[in-house]
Amino acid sequence: MTNEVLENIKTRRSVRAYQDRAIEPEKLDAVLEAGTYAPTGRGAQCPVIIAVTDEGTRKQLSALNAAIMGTNSDPYYGAPAIVLVLADPGRNTFVEDGACVLDTMMLAAHSVGLASCWIHREREIFDSADGKALLKKWGLPETLRGVGSIALGYAAGEYPKAAPRKDGYITKID
Repeated sequence: MTNEVLENIKTRRSVRAYQDRAIEPEKLDAVLEAGTYAPTGRGAQCPVIIAVTDEGTRKQLSALNAAIMGTNSDPYYGAPAIVLVLADPGRNTFVEDGACVLDTMMLAAHSVGLASCWIHREREIFDSADGKALLKKWGLPETLRGVGSIALGYAAGEYPKAAPRKDGYITKID
């Protein structure tokens, strides 16, 4: 069986090189809105989505993330947008809720011709004093915890090919 949604899921890949090209506002807005429709525990909608296209803030986030890894490389691969997902840690499903938001946005991005890659270490960033200062500057609660982010933009080159699916990935109990 094939359909447009299934093909989108099967062809989306993580991209680690981006063109120096701004994302059209309508495409960025479509991706962000899709994230708001992701499932969340009890429909609580506890995640917060933060879209960063400002170059200075992207560089600041990149430096904070790289420092956690002990490197000076750009963990966001030069993407023109970084989409952060944070959530209220008082919700027992905050990690799962944020993960659903991230996945939904990556699929939406692919459907409108954008590339993405899930990036980690947002928890460490926003648990730090520098991260708390950013939240305060942005007018967001300092209690939010990072779940993850996506690098977002136009792929610089071909999309990676899918690896073969592993044996035993699915078990059916009839």
